[in-house]
Amino acid sequence: MTIAKKILANGMSEHEAIDLAKQGDAECFEALYGLHKRRVYSLCLRMVGNTAEAEDLTQEAFLQLYRKISTFRGESAFSTWLHRLAVNVVLMHLRKKGLPEVSLEETLEPQQEDGPKKDIGTRDNVLAGSIDRVNLERAIESLPPGYRIIFVLHDVEGYEHNEIAEMMGCSIGNSKSQLHKARMKLRDLLKLSRAEKAAARR
Repeated sequence: MTIAKKILANGMSEHEAIDLAKQGDAECFEALYGLHKRRVYSLCLRMVGNTAEAEDLTQEAFLQLYRKISTFRGESAFSTWLHRLAVNVVLMHLRKKGLPEVSLEETLEPQQEDGPKKDIGTRDNVLAGSIDRVNLERAIESLPPGYRIIFVLHDVEGYEHNEIAEMMGCSIGNSKSQLHKARMKLRDLLKLSRAEKAAARR
């Protein structure tokens, strides 16, 4: 049994483990690591699309957690707070790396606004439908970095456009525009993947 399971099996809640970790209890911190590492790693991997980088960033996120856990006030769920901390670690890493991102200042082409009005910040039912999960994960990894980050933050992690705009230092309109373009690109990638599969079956 892992330390995480052992501590929680002994009747200790996550809240109690957090309180003890704040006081420097190493076992409780390890329990929190055990409970959340998989989801933090998954978030990092989706954002950077590279397993080695994702592993390093997961470790960095938990180092940051170790330094900052005393500042957790419980105003939001611990997992939400930790994921925001991990997102910030990834964004700082990408800025330092000087990643060639799709410009966040791009806006929708004027002629598109003359057509039927679409709310480009809302749920996309085509992408949310029953798509092969493995193909979707691969397609997300293939997105240009700027598109991928906004898509992961909004459609996977559930951040609102105003939160993404604040994190990314762009406008809400630009966040919506990038998400729209990311979804269009994803649809194209998924169509291509399906076409390749169909051709291979023939």
